[in-house]
Amino acid sequence: MEFLTGTIQNYDWGTSDGIADLLGRSPDGQPQAEYWLGAHPKSPSQVGDRPLDAVIAEDPAQLGEASRQQFGDRLPYLMKILSAERALSLQAHPSRAQAEEGYAREEEQGIAADARERTYKDSWPKPEMIVSLGEMHALCGFREPRAAADLFGGLGLADRLSTVLGPLTERKGAAALAETFLDALSLTGERAGLINELLVAAVEHAQDRGPVGEFARTAIELDASYPGDPGILAALLLNRVTLEQGQAIFLPAGNLHAYLRGTGVEIMANSDNVLRGGLTSKHIDVAELTKVVDFSPYAPPILTPVEEAPGVRRYPTPAPEFALRCLDDVEAALPAESSARILLVLDGSYTATGAAGELTVAKGQSIYLPAGEQVRLAGAGTAFLAAHGIN
Repeated sequence: MEFLTGTIQNYDWGTSDGIADLLGRSPDGQPQAEYWLGAHPKSPSQVGDRPLDAVIAEDPAQLGEASRQQFGDRLPYLMKILSAERALSLQAHPSRAQAEEGYAREEEQGIAADARERTYKDSWPKPEMIVSLGEMHALCGFREPRAAADLFGGLGLADRLSTVLGPLTERKGAAALAETFLDALSLTGERAGLINELLVAAVEHAQDRGPVGEFARTAIELDASYPGDPGILAALLLNRVTLEQGQAIFLPAGNLHAYLRGTGVEIMANSDNVLRGGLTSKHIDVAELTKVVDFSPYAPPILTPVEEAPGVRRYPTPAPEFALRCLDDVEAALPAESSARILLVLDGSYTATGAAGELTVAKGQSIYLPAGEQVRLAGAGTAFLAAHGIN
């Protein structure tokens, strides 16, 4: 049991103060988008003055036997605080089989790890879940084709955009959505003017009540971050989801999504594999995106945690790589003893007591606990505990 220090990622979509406030620090004037707690080689957390991935490499037994058998000698999860001021790019993540095949292929082709056209950074999948710490907005999963067509129709655009939107009424399911989405991404040259017509219509309907008004305001919000980007039309094919504090969504492999704004605790498989799908200046590998994205209509359910013990609630997901628990005013032994764990305190203060002594963990601090170490937690406040998700 030792203190763990995460790393800040300064992406331009981040907030100036969201992460700083949660960590009890002063803003540094830069956009702080993510705070990583884990052992990903791109930006490992520090245990004392040593990176966590190096600590684990020296003694992989601390991961626990079940984790090592299933995932090898690598911490299988990565926990983050994510804080978005504006929309992220549209993105999806591969399955394990897709990641292994894609990574091996790009390695064989000799594509440099930092090359613009590189798609697979590692051979891992990246299912993920985010728990909102306030109000959070996201786009995720495709709408039913007919429902999407009706919303564009509500803006008065059914006829003007018929060359793009036609498949939504002429076909069903994934085929309709895939054709429309890919065509939307190709709106260049004279066809790019259709995006401006969409935005003009959105401004005219921005004060409407109900789904059409929200649809119009989403288009305007995306244009503020990505002016005139063809990805705006593509993004509007996705469901808009609003999370209240404590609610979560799980995003499986192939799910196209983009967080719009808000702050949350995110947990994912220990990977940096991201396939961009619009709203970005980065490389979009359309062929690979088509293979990875699940274009089937899907509205991800909003998750609430299930109580495991007094003050201990777990968010249910099917991912074996991770499990996330929320702790409130707990005085009990920490669960998931068979896993290497990371505890992040976001409010209040806790005393963690183990065989080697005790640590007081205050707001914004984290500790790392190897598998097999029995630790009792006592105190008040809110904390999150990350572990593997193997049952």
